[in-house]
Amino acid sequence: MSEHFFDQAVALQPDGEHAFRGAAHPAWANMVGPFGGITAASALNGVLSHPKLLGAPIALTVNYAAALGPGDYRLAAVPVRTNRSTQHWTLAMTQPGADGGEDTVLTATAVTAARRETWGLSDAPMPTAPAPHTLDRFKPFGAEWLKRYDMRTVHGAVPATWDGSGEHSLTQLWVRDEPGRPLDFLSLASLADVFYPRVWLRRATRVPAGTVSITTYFHADAAMLARSGTGYLFGQARGQAFSNGFFDQTAQLWNEGGELLATSHQIVYYKE
Repeated sequence: MSEHFFDQAVALQPDGEHAFRGAAHPAWANMVGPFGGITAASALNGVLSHPKLLGAPIALTVNYAAALGPGDYRLAAVPVRTNRSTQHWTLAMTQPGADGGEDTVLTATAVTAARRETWGLSDAPMPTAPAPHTLDRFKPFGAEWLKRYDMRTVHGAVPATWDGSGEHSLTQLWVRDEPGRPLDFLSLASLADVFYPRVWLRRATRVPAGTVSITTYFHADAAMLARSGTGYLFGQARGQAFSNGFFDQTAQLWNEGGELLATSHQIVYYKE
């Protein structure tokens, strides 16, 4: 069987010390450049592919400086500090510029950690929702990357009419890779950015919008990922403040067993 679209998109080849080469994949095309989630996952893959990696990711912040263009890119992934339990990373993604130099399209930081067994609980229970198979699948439109996911909306679908009548910014949905793929940290990083801009729902007005920076916190360990398998995740996203061309939104992702796997917070640009 051919390699999954996701694995094709995040694939990296070593390119010297602390660096890799990758390429934008047309299967993940968005309105401008690739879907931001797959770009974040590609950056994280530089950390997880590094020979000096300690532990597993607990935090990833990605800043989108410019849209990733077609073709190859270079990813620098540098472990700037390694402690007994945590490791701190800086990342930068570049592409050839018009002047013959390298243009930065993404900067990021990541923290990995050697997790140890301790007391724990989740204070964010998964909301009650109908089973995914009882809901209609979202029909992709306008962007190729939407075909890469099986999404089933519970609440807060894309507005049917753009008439300015929005009343809230909450979306809840079931989502999984299409075709199915066992969940890992890379696909979880991508799924954290799967929600359409909250400003569209809150205003029922489709304005240009794009993520500027997203931070994802990983609560899952390897055992939780294994229990999630190829099943659906329940995702929830809500905007918080919309002001002067920017808004922030929070999101949570649970597996079908109700385990909280990841939370994210992002700042998004929007234009009148």
